[in-house]
Amino acid sequence: MNVIVLSPLDLGLAGALVIVLALISLRMGLHLERQLLLAALRTTVQLLLIGLVLKALFSQVHPGWVALMAGVMLLAAGREVVGRQKRRFTGLWGFGLGTLSMFVSSFAITVLALIVIVGPQPWYEPRYAIPLLGMLLGNTMNGIAIGMDRLTGSAWDQRTLIEGRLMLGQTGQQAISHLRSESIRSGLIPIINAMMAAGLVSLPGMMTGQILGGSAPMDAVKYQILIMFLIAGGTGLGTMTAVWLGSKRLFDERQRLRLDRLRKG
Repeated sequence: MNVIVLSPLDLGLAGALVIVLALISLRMGLHLERQLLLAALRTTVQLLLIGLVLKALFSQVHPGWVALMAGVMLLAAGREVVGRQKRRFTGLWGFGLGTLSMFVSSFAITVLALIVIVGPQPWYEPRYAIPLLGMLLGNTMNGIAIGMDRLTGSAWDQRTLIEGRLMLGQTGQQAISHLRSESIRSGLIPIINAMMAAGLVSLPGMMTGQILGGSAPMDAVKYQILIMFLIAGGTGLGTMTAVWLGSKRLFDERQRLRLDRLRKG
């Protein structure tokens, strides 16, 4: 099966849809036109750049270059996690909590998948390692951002309730346990919805891409099932880690609620 190559005109026609959406936003006073156009521009530039980087990376297989690329992706994901929170921790904690949680979950699961399940030779083969890590980081980033935003926002809004529980003798973790559980639940809802809808409501992107690229449908389905399970594991572990660390950070050693450690994003 031959792959149909898209021309710049084809991409331009698709991009015209974003322009039409921006014009509608301007007409309706939604004030989203700038964000839409900026997002479209960033998508185009970033994907073109990553295409050039991956082309060079695939032709020069070296663990150092793969590690450098993975590190850049992790730092970029950590920055996005911080940027999506209405209230975030001050200092390096705001950036460090999400980044550390993604490192612990996404990197560990990616290495596990490469060595134990997929088994490319060498195991750090960038054609497999970078796309796998990218998919795990992207989804784990969303789960952590949602979970942390829910945790810090709810702690701020329900500070009177939490302090009342502390006055009744509960520890900080006991006083915030209900918010911690709800935050983790919020972070996991997107991937649960995605798994529930896969194959019925939507055809996931990786599977669609493989089919368009000429892979047999059943082979594409097997890879998509693998990816969905890996994403679920990465998102779950990452969100749980971030929310747990964040809930610890909200209290000091004397079990006092420290909302001064939060600032508005």
